[in-house]
Amino acid sequence: MELRKDPITRSWVITGDDVPEPAPRSETACRFCADSTAVPQLVSTMPGVDGGSWSARAVVHPSPVYRIEGEPSRRGDGIYDRMRSVGAHEVLIENPRHDRHLWNASDAEIEQFLLLVAHRIQDLKRDGRFKYVSIFKNHGTSAGQEFEHPTAQLTATTFVPRRVLYELRAGRDYFKQKERCVFCDIISQELQQDQRVLEVRGDFIALCPYAPRVPYETWIMPRSHDAAFERFGLARAGSMRDLGVLLRRTLQRIRTIAEEFHLVLHTSPNTLHPSESLGYWKTIDEDYHWHIEILPIISAKAKSYTFKEVYYSPVASETAVVRLREAKIEP
Repeated sequence: MELRKDPITRSWVITGDDVPEPAPRSETACRFCADSTAVPQLVSTMPGVDGGSWSARAVVHPSPVYRIEGEPSRRGDGIYDRMRSVGAHEVLIENPRHDRHLWNASDAEIEQFLLLVAHRIQDLKRDGRFKYVSIFKNHGTSAGQEFEHPTAQLTATTFVPRRVLYELRAGRDYFKQKERCVFCDIISQELQQDQRVLEVRGDFIALCPYAPRVPYETWIMPRSHDAAFERFGLARAGSMRDLGVLLRRTLQRIRTIAEEFHLVLHTSPNTLHPSESLGYWKTIDEDYHWHIEILPIISAKAKSYTFKEVYYSPVASETAVVRLREAKIEP
């Protein structure tokens, strides 16, 4: 497998002749549960809560798309660019228990998972090869969920994903014009209008964006400015409890509409090892703002927006907020 760059969209694609591995033998116990004897390659662990031996773990993905060894060896192929799929690919185990998801776990458990995420991003950004660390959770068959156990995934790549590049460029351009963060201005306007705000908890806000890509798309953002999730989370570890509560309650609301969803954390690229050629690293601490994006999958409309560059959302954000606010959830 290798990475190839599309010269038109400038997006990197993993491609090659991937030979499927033999199907694993059925196991009587989940490999990620606390009592499993088949422990995957451990990368990091968080101390337990309520007497448990651990609360959250990072392990090497059993079938990684990116591998940590070697250099990317970027090279030309005529007008094209290609490189080895060097990086990191980890499974982030959210909870030792098989039935404790982010929407029904305790506040302390979710807090520990969020701190694990911050630690893993911080650690991988020390590696000069990696330009970006992605954290994502795919829940449900249509979302591409891999494991039954409550997990998220992490990839560290030698490039910045295209969607994040769009945000970086837009944030830089807005800052050039107004010397303000566009995300901070969005939060300020949404709080003032109060038409698309779902909930405010401590320093965090959950809202449905003005131009949603999918029905009931929801963002969670810190109201105080910071470009990097890991810096914010580790400097203000106590605030992770409020973030965990808001994340739990937001997912409970969304699951009254759709059980399947994509969740992605957007944080700043690796500013410890900035690009020498790309300009958006120069003001990134002022113009970028980390946030979590949750995209529910509505089965009846999935094909309407999956393959289009112009997104289609048949539910306006203002309507979505009303319905999500009215959803019956746990305190």
